Amino acid sequence: MKVGITGGIGSGKSTVCRLFALRGVAVYDSDAGAKRLMTADPDLRARISARFGAEAYSEGELDRAYLAGKVFSDAQALADLNAIVHPAVRADFAAWAQRQEGDYVILESAILFDAGFDGDVDRTVAVLAPQELRIERTCRRDKRDPEEVRRRIAAQMDDDVLSEKADYVVVNIFEEDLEPAVVKLDRIFSHEARNA
Repeated sequence: MKVGITGGIGSGKSTVCRLFALRGVAVYDSDAGAKRLMTADPDLRARISARFGAEAYSEGELDRAYLAGKVFSDAQALADLNAIVHPAVRADFAAWAQRQEGDYVILESAILFDAGFDGDVDRTVAVLAPQELRIERTCRRDKRDPEEVRRRIAAQMDDDVLSEKADYVVVNIFEEDLEPAVVKLDRIFSHEARNA
């Protein structure tokens, strides 16, 4: 069984995934997977270079700043990049999931619904938190300006939409409440996987 976990910046999605990992559940970080594939997969590199120019890579490494400059101000460029990268991530996750032990695996993705990755999992979990708390956490963690974080949040899927789309919701206001929530979900998913 495959479970997708999503949430906006500063929601605590990664913390929730880490708690699942501590319980022995295999977690695939789609963001890290995409970064790895964009550097390591020759086909992906060729397609990115063909679309965005040879400058997309510098000394064999992906030039993130260059690529970000190309896609964040141009919706079509971002759509093109996603059309190149998302299928590779989807295939990589599927192959990775096949190799894992355990009742279920987790796909961690900030853009689970936007990218259509919810079609690759059996259950979805949205991690939500109040906006001001998300801004405070992100500023502390990433040393970012609050306005910049607000803009990032505004560009992401709204929490109300996430909670409507997800099968389960974890509200992350107090970190000590996360562990009991994860324990409960772990029981549910293990039971469902064994009785599927």
